[in-house]
Order: sequence, then structure tokens, then C-alpha cells
Amino acid sequence: MVLPLVKLGTLALKTACKPIASRLKKEAGRHPRFRNFIVNIAQANHRITTTIQRRIYGHATNVEIRPLNEEKAVQAASELIGELFVFSVATIALIYEVQRSAKSEAKKEEARRQELEAMKRKEADLEQELETLKKKLEEIEQLARGRGLSGILNIRHGNGSKNPTPA
Repeated sequence: MVLPLVKLGTLALKTACKPIASRLKKEAGRHPRFRNFIVNIAQANHRITTTIQRRIYGHATNVEIRPLNEEKAVQAASELIGELFVFSVATIALIYEVQRSAKSEAKKEEARRQELEAMKRKEADLEQELETLKKKLEEIEQLARGRGLSGILNIRHGNGSKNPTPA
């Protein structure tokens, strides 16, 4: 019952993140200092991705990379911020899910361990009881050998006289 609710909550959280990410994108382009900061991030990201692409395709990497114009840089950085936000929320949800699962598994393992310990204790108790019963049986057998069977059962041999037994 809990697992479907957690998964549903995670899905709802991811869905709620998308409008928040969209709002972040809009606000990112409005504030001048933040806009300047994200333009620098977008330009650095553009240089890195272009260099990687050129290396992958075997093109020359020593060629100067033209910077993005400011609007494209703001748009690219806004997209990057939105994606990072969604990714970070998904990562946090995943980490939470893994930790919750690990705690659940640890509880199960502890229950198994306790059950195993109880079984070992019961086995030890039964072994001890078995040893006690073996000793008692050995004592009875020794007595039987010493007295004979009739001595243990209190059977008297006589001339035909019977011992009256109380009723």
C-alpha cells in the first residue's frame, strides 16, 4: 500500500517540477546580474559542447568557437537551468527511494537474523533436554541392570503368594 503511494508522490513531484522549471526559465532572463551570470554559463557550455562535438566528428578543435548571441545564450542557459532543476528533483526522489528501500531491507534482514537466533536458541535448548533425557535413561538402564527388571518393577518371586495391591 505504501509503495504505490510513494511512487505516485514521486511522479506528482516530477510533474510539479516542470512548471517550476518553466518559471525559473522566465525569471532567469529578467534580472540583469543573474542574466549576465547565466549568459557566461551558457557561453562556457556552448564552448565545451562544441569542442566535444568537433572531437567526436574528427573536425579541427583549434578553430575559434563563435559565442552565442545574448538571446540564444539566455535561452540555452534557461533550458539548462530548467533541466538541472528537474534532474535534481528526480535525483533527490531517487535517493530517497533507495534509502527507504534500504531501510526496509535492513528491517527484514534484522527480523530474519532474530528468527535465526531464536531457532538456534531453541535448538540448543532441545539438545540440552535431549542430553538430560539420555542421562536419565542411562541411569534407569544402570539401575535395571543392577537390580534386574523385577527389582525396578517391584515384582516379588515367591511360593505362589501374591502381594496384595492397593486398589
